[in-house]
Formats: sequence, structure tokens, C-alpha cells
Amino acid sequence: MTPSTTVHSPLRLYGRSGELTILETLLGRLRAGDGGALVLTSPPGLGRTALLRQAAARYLGGYGGPVLYASAAPAEQRLPYSGLHALLCSAPGPLPVAPDTILRSGITPGGLLGLLRGLGAEQPLLVCVDDAHAWDADSRAALGFAARRLGAGSRVAVVIGAADETAFAGLPALGLGPLEDDAASALLDRLTDGTADVDPVVRSELLREAAGNPRLLAGLVGRLTPGQLAGRVALPYPLPGAEGVLDAHAGQLEGLSPDTHALLLLAAAAEEHEPDGAGADAALLLRAGARAGLATAHLDRVLFAPAGATGALQRAGSRVHFSHPLLRRAVLHRAPPGHRRAVHELLAGLLAGPGPAPLSALVQRACAAPGPDAALAGQLEAAAVAPRPHGERSAALARAASLSTDDTLRAARFTAAAEQARLAGDTGRARALLARVGPHLAGGLAPYVRGMLALRDGPAADAREALLTAAGLLAPHDPRRTLDALFCAAEAAWDMGDAIAYLDAMNRVPVAAADRSMAQYRAGMCAVLAGHPDRGHALLRCCLDSADRAEDAGELLRAGASALVLGEVEAACRAGARALAVVRTRGPEALLPHTLEQLAYAELRTGQHARARAHALEGLHAARRTGQRNSATHLHAVLALTASVEGPAEACAAHADAALAGAGPHGLAQAATLATWAVARADLAAGRPGEAAARLRPLVRPGPGTGHFATRMLAVPCYVEAMVLSGRADEGAEELVSAVEEFALWTARTTDPQVPAQLARCRALLASPQEAAARYEEALAHHDRAGGDFERARTQLLHGQLLRRLRRTREARGPLRDALVAFERCSARAWAERAGGELRAAGEAVDVPDRSGPGPLAGLTPQQQRIARCVAEGATNREVAVRLSVSPRTVDHHLRNVFAALGVRSRTELARLLDRGGGARLQDRDEKNRADP
Repeated sequence: MTPSTTVHSPLRLYGRSGELTILETLLGRLRAGDGGALVLTSPPGLGRTALLRQAAARYLGGYGGPVLYASAAPAEQRLPYSGLHALLCSAPGPLPVAPDTILRSGITPGGLLGLLRGLGAEQPLLVCVDDAHAWDADSRAALGFAARRLGAGSRVAVVIGAADETAFAGLPALGLGPLEDDAASALLDRLTDGTADVDPVVRSELLREAAGNPRLLAGLVGRLTPGQLAGRVALPYPLPGAEGVLDAHAGQLEGLSPDTHALLLLAAAAEEHEPDGAGADAALLLRAGARAGLATAHLDRVLFAPAGATGALQRAGSRVHFSHPLLRRAVLHRAPPGHRRAVHELLAGLLAGPGPAPLSALVQRACAAPGPDAALAGQLEAAAVAPRPHGERSAALARAASLSTDDTLRAARFTAAAEQARLAGDTGRARALLARVGPHLAGGLAPYVRGMLALRDGPAADAREALLTAAGLLAPHDPRRTLDALFCAAEAAWDMGDAIAYLDAMNRVPVAAADRSMAQYRAGMCAVLAGHPDRGHALLRCCLDSADRAEDAGELLRAGASALVLGEVEAACRAGARALAVVRTRGPEALLPHTLEQLAYAELRTGQHARARAHALEGLHAARRTGQRNSATHLHAVLALTASVEGPAEACAAHADAALAGAGPHGLAQAATLATWAVARADLAAGRPGEAAARLRPLVRPGPGTGHFATRMLAVPCYVEAMVLSGRADEGAEELVSAVEEFALWTARTTDPQVPAQLARCRALLASPQEAAARYEEALAHHDRAGGDFERARTQLLHGQLLRRLRRTREARGPLRDALVAFERCSARAWAERAGGELRAAGEAVDVPDRSGPGPLAGLTPQQQRIARCVAEGATNREVAVRLSVSPRTVDHHLRNVFAALGVRSRTELARLLDRGGGARLQDRDEKNRADP
């Protein structure tokens, strides 16, 4: 048999690299003479067919091997052996048994196995069957039998595509999931020819609606006009283009009884008034089925049997779910409109009570409405109020908008639905609903919602402008949202690091409309930023004190922010914890990431790094779930700071990179400042003060282009330490003195208990050796009053380093030992290693886990090990000398002994030996050290 030429090379696949690797492995084994089988399973539209075609094209084109390829024809499902007949008809040459003979007389499973082995004996054979679940039963059974017996030496591989592996139990199966976001986005770029004209909101809605289904995404894109893709024309609702995928899902239900189809339609319709993913109420379905005349025995069998309706329905407690969301949509799609409306009317009647119709009944009536209905729209709007969850309110308002006859009213209801979707944490749906509002009908609520969305998931400058615009439009008739808009515009300016813009937004707040706590917060923050800290702190303390009786999440968050500005970090933690409890109990879901961010930052300031990490990780998951990239950026910065203490360095770098990647496009100066500070602090822990100083200098120096105005002072102690330890204190003496003087002024204004100790530590670093000891003692006294292991240990470490540099090694061991124990107690691993290295250099044996293990350095002295590691990381002799508080001549002496002991001749060879990399850089360092030993 010669290779077939009927399988054409498919288009590029997106997001299937893992699956393609598995298929390539199977083909490579087949080429080597070993067979096997693989079942690709997935619901329709996820790419089974594309993968099968890719495998066939790869084997035919890459290896030149023969391929049998067939797709199921559902119309032939009841015709015995029709599937095998189609498969064998794809053979390019004559077969030992004619396909027509098999169609007439059939073939035993053993006969098929022998036939395939015979074909593979001539040349390794690939068999591909698509949609095998739609084959006739005889063909499925024979193919499964044969595939289970193909293995090493069989020279035949079978790849089967099916909806599930039920008919092919016992064979290796690979389930296909939805595409990841990046892959779906890349596919969308190809489908739109990579045009930059696709509106971001339209892109988001297409990706959300497709939910990772490539066929569905292609169908949706193919039905939109260029104007709709560009956002110039409103999107239709519902989006067209899903018909092909829905028909494929509905095809899986062919052959079910009329009663089962009726029950599936009831189940699909009963989910319309439920939250997404909640399923349908089994008790309601029993009542509806009985009212529709379905037999009780049939209802029990379909709803409560383990297999359900051929697997279409699954029961979880009192809820009934479809096995796939698109299957539910397919049932509604296939039902005749009149039949579907009758089912909704039936459910509405069952849900309605003696009084006013509940929201669930109104939603069912809306589904049954043949067209616009102003009265029903008004009832839906009136029912979409608290205590209903925000998601349910959004769905009801969107239906009310669809039923509205007045354009202005329709736009207002879509906007209100978008606001409720935002509060529910569904950013994508909120933006999609806003896209259905014409710009001339938007009013003040639409820019308000857009600004609130941008505040958590967009450029901060855009959020500020949208919220200021909204405040102006809402001021005459909506004082509550006006206040929210102005305070959030100020928050956007804060995130940007723009103090003038912050004051501008705060000064627009109508004091008469604000409550007492809100007015105190506004006046206090304005006074602080305007240079009147005493007056501002008094007002902020009043705001903080009033929060003892607060039960509103917004008020508690303002109290927490007040406490952070005051430096009362413990009070900030208490306010943040109470705010978190309120949000978890009452919502809204959209506020959860920001609440966790503020709490984690407060815990970070108090030195509770492990607790801060736990809350920041929870916040990061919530931010991703609710589509709040700005919140995720801030949380990455907090996590980078916790990792700069606890390690590992790779985690710090990863979180900092994520924070900086998000901060740049959206102008989040505070997140960028914190992330940069975190990386610099990790550099200090690793003994790289020069790199830390280079990172921190732009943050702390005065003038434009500096770090965030509210957080730059926090980085000054690290900056002073980095400059001194890197030996650059003399060249930047004036700048260092200026930074410490500014830090001293800030210390006088804040009540943060750690800051006086940090100031004394900075002065100790800049003092003469004779004066430094007294400064360190002053710092330790402040630490005794403030508590906190980490900052105290840093002071003790620097004090011990100074004593060792002064050759007072016996005295140095005490503070160094205390530092090591404290770092270990607060899980600051990298800092503990640094302290342990200093203690070993002071002549005391230390049992600190070594990151690189004994390895080739086991025979070296502790000082030689430290020098070898520093050199392998790329440090020059002078840089090593600064790190270890020794002279360059001492480094050179030890390094020569290290080279001799390890049998290496250069720094590059040393780096390779320790597997640290950096060969090219180290060659440059070799040249530099020859010139500058």
C-alpha cells in the first residue's frame, strides 16, 4: 500500500503544544516499528479534528507513511460496519478484503486486527478516526478491540477522536481543555489578520463568550462586521456565530426519547434565572415535569440515576447541571421558539407566588416574551435590588434593558446592569454591557462605571479623567456616586504618584455631601500633602478613632489608609482585618482584592511577613478571578517585598517583574516603587550592595522622576546601607546626608515604631567608627521598644559587620549570633545565610543550610568559600572586599589559594565548576582584575 495523498496540511494550532508533543512521540515510535493507540476526547469545537489532521499530515508529509483517515457520518450510525467501510475506503491501494465485502458481511474484531497488522507489515501504518462516538456500534467495537492489542512491534498506531472515552475504555486517553487566554488571544489575532482595529472591549467580549473554544471563537469573529470589531457599531446580542458549535453539541443528543428531550429543555430553561454555574433546582424540575405530563418514573430515572440522561445531566445534591455549558445552550437553540416560550411560561407559573412575582418568575416571563415589553421591563428593574446578589441584579437589569422600548431607558438599564456586574467582580461582562450603550445616551453613570473599571483594570490616568467627568455629570442628582467618583479619582492619582492631581480631586469633594468621617479623611489627607502634617495628622486620627464603630467597608478602608499615613501600622492591620470581614460577609466581590492588598501591605509594615504573604496570595487569586489587573500588579509588589525577606530570590524577582510589567503600561508608580525596593532589598540580602544602590538611588533622590511620594522614604534605610556597603558613601556623601536629613524630618512626623531605629541605624552607617557604636546602641534601644525581629536583626548584622571590620571579632560574634537567630525566627533565609557567613568569618562555627551544598568547596575554609561564591557570581576583587569587609589584597591572596585547591585557572572556570553561569561576563571580570587587582 502506498502513502495516501488526500490529507492536506492543516493551519497552525494554538495552545496545543503539549498535545502535539504527545502525538509526535506516538508517530516517532510508529516510525521505529512500535504501534500504539490514543483517544483524543473533548466536547465539540476544542480541536479534536485539527489535531487528528495535524497528526495525519505530519506522518504523511514528514515520514511519508501511509494513513487511513475517516470521519463519522451521523446519518450512517445505524448502518452496521459503515464506519469501517469509510475507513478502509480511504486506503490509497487495493486491500486484502474489499471494503464493500465488509459492509455486506461484516468483519470480526480479530479479523480487523489481522487486517491492520497485515497492512502495517509492509510499512508502518497510521489510522485516524474522527468523531468515532458517532460510528455504528459494530465498527466502534471492532476498532476498540484492535486498538487495545496494538503495541510494541505491531507497526500500527491508531488515533481516535471522540466526545468521550466510554466506547474505548482501556485505551490511553487525552482530554482536550479550553485554550488558555494567551493562546485564545493569539488565535483571535490570526482570525482578524492581526489588525489593530479590534476594540479592546470587543476583544474581551469575544474571548469571554468563546471561553477557550477555538471553533466558537472563529464562528463569532466570522459574523461580525469591521465596524463591530472596531467598536464603532454596537455588538448584537446575543452574539451570532455559535450555531455550528451548538448544533454539534445538540447532535450528541440524537436518539433520545421525546420525554427526555422535554426534560432537558425544562432543565435548560430552569437555569435562566439562576446564577451562572448554579444549575437548576431538582425539585422545580420534578414539579415542572409532572405539570408537563412526564411520567414520574422517567423523571426519577433521568434526574437521579447515576448516568443521568446519557450523561447530559449530572446531579449534585439538590442541583442539576448540564455536563457542559454549551450543551445547555444547544438544547435551547434547537427547541422551536414557541415550544421554548411555553416552557418558560410553565416555569414562571410555578415560581410565582400569591403576592408580587419574585425575580425568578419575572426572568422566566422575560424569556417567554416574544418582543419588547415595557411593563415587564419595569417590574424586572424594580425587583433587581438588595439583598439580591449583584450578579443576579445585573442579569435582571440586562433583561429589562432588552425588553425596553425607550432608547434612553434601555441605555440606563444596560449601564446599571454593567455597574452591578462590576460589583459582582465580572469585569468582562461589565465592559460588554457598557459597549451596548450609545455614547449620546450614556449619561453620568456610564463614565462612572468605566472609570471604576479602569481604576482596577486600566491606565490610572484614564480612570482619573473618567471619574472626574462622571462626578461633574452626576453632581446635580446623585451625591453618593459623586463622592465615590471623586474619592476614587484621588485614589487613581495616588496610584500614579501624582500628589497635585490627588489634591485636585480631593478639593472637588463637596464637603456638605460627605459624612463626618469622610470629611475628616479628605481634610486630613489634603493637609498632609499640602505641607501641614500636624493639622493633617490630627484630622486623620479623628477619622481613625471614629472607625471603632464603623461597619462600612469603605469607611474601614479609609481608616486603614489614615493609620498608614500616621504610621500607626498596628491600627492599620486591625482596620484592614475588619474591612476584610465586612467584604467577605456582605460584599461586594469587586472590593475583595483591594481590601486584601491594603491589609497585606499593613501587615508587611508591621513585620508580619508570612501573614502578609498569605493575604496577598489570596488577593492575587481574587484579582485574577475578577479581572482586576491593577490590583494584581499591586499585590505582586507586596509579594515581592515579602519574598525579599523570606526568599527565595527567584520568587522576589518573578513577583517584581510581574509588578513592573503591569505598572508601566497603566502608570502605577506606587507598585513600581515597591517592586524596585523589593529587588534592591533582595540584592542586599544576597550581598550585592552595588546593584541595590543603583536600583534605589532613582527612588530616593529629590526631584522629578523619583519614587512614589508616599513610599520613597521607606526605601531610604536600604539605600544608605547599600551605598555604604558598596563603598560609595564618599562619592555620594552629599546625597546621602540629604536623604538622611529628609528621613529624619519624616521620622518626626510618623508614629511608625520602626522608623526611629532605622534613622539611628542610618546615622550609625555614616558615622565614624568611634561614634557608630553609640548610634547602633541607640538603634537597638528603639528596637526594644518597637519589637519586630527582622529590622532588629538587620541592625545587629550591620553592627557585627562593623566590629569585625575593626578587627574586634570576639565582640562581633554576639550581635552576629543574635542576628542569625532572629533571621531564622522570622524565616528570612537569605538574610540568615548572610549573617551566618559573617559569623563564620568571625571565627564561629555555624550550622546554616548552604544553598550550594558542600560540593567542590567542601575542602575550603569558610572565608575561601565565601570569596569563591562571590567571584563565581561575577564580583570583582574590590566588590568582594567591600562585601566581606576585607582588603582587596586579602581577597587576591585567598583567591589564589582557591584556584590552587580546586584546580582551576580562571574565574570563568570557577563559575563553571560551581554551575553559576555567567562565563562571558566573568571573562570581562578577569581582564578587569588583571588591570585592577
